[in-house]
Amino acid sequence: VLHALDPRALDHCLAGHVSAEGAHAEVLDRLGLVPLLALGMRLGEGSGAGMAMGLLKGALACHRDMATFEQAGVSDKGHSGSGE
Repeated sequence: VLHALDPRALDHCLAGHVSAEGAHAEVLDRLGLVPLLALGMRLGEGSGAGMAMGLLKGALACHRDMATFEQAGVSDKGHSGSGE
């Protein structure tokens, strides 16, 4: 209903997973959402959302806690860029 009133209202939303139940993929497609996970689950009770939260927490930890090249003492001096 909200998407029908204003499609931009869901711009901040993420689809945690796509259920193996037939209509779920169609609903996500109509909403323009790409699921984070597609594991063929049809368990219900928010199990896909719980798994997606673990994925998001891990991604956030990497983004937040990973050292920069400078902090890690990584230098590109002398690197040819050719993979050698």
